[in-house]
Amino acid sequence: MKIWTSEHTFNHPWETVATAAWRKYPNPHNPAVIGTDVVERKVVDGILHTQRLVSSMWYFPKWAQALIGSANICYAAEHSEVNPESRHMTLKTVNLTFCRHIAVNETLRYLPHPSDPSKTLLKQEAVVTVQGVPLTNYMEDLLTSKISSNAGKGRQAMEWVITKINEEVKDLTRSTDEILHQTKKSFDDLTSSAKKSMDDISQKAKKSLDDIQHLKINNFTDC
Repeated sequence: MKIWTSEHTFNHPWETVATAAWRKYPNPHNPAVIGTDVVERKVVDGILHTQRLVSSMWYFPKWAQALIGSANICYAAEHSEVNPESRHMTLKTVNLTFCRHIAVNETLRYLPHPSDPSKTLLKQEAVVTVQGVPLTNYMEDLLTSKISSNAGKGRQAMEWVITKINEEVKDLTRSTDEILHQTKKSFDDLTSSAKKSMDDISQKAKKSLDDIQHLKINNFTDC
């Protein structure tokens, strides 16, 4: 059994990082992960629980395939819990493919950084166990090395997603500003038009009153 651990700090608030974690796949940095499907989702006591099926491509050497078998697509079960009140997000993943010989239990925890709440701390752990085949230790080292490499790609993917999210927010803000500006312009135009109409009505009413007054004066003079 091999245990691999890692910590990484994202210079982004927890809410942004948690959102990016949901939108992590697909991305250009982790092409091995080809899809995620939500199996179940529910809220219990304010905590969001989600079960997902993760599909990926694992490229084992031919000698390893001879020992454990081969598969075009590998599957893993992911269970996540998101607590928005405590600002904690936990994802636990276990492989479903090759589980007769290989067990990979991976846990990711996203939480506010203890010394700077505006940042997010990622704690990552993977427990790798290979049994029932030769070269057990070598295969465990191979898988652990692969997990470490994928973790680095995963962090790059998170930054890529966060950049996309920030761009979307900017676009939304820009669109909102444009809508507000156009609305204000339309309101100003409407107000100006209404004022002009009221002025025209007032002038016509005043002219009518003046005409009536003039008519009365002329009639009085004629009498």
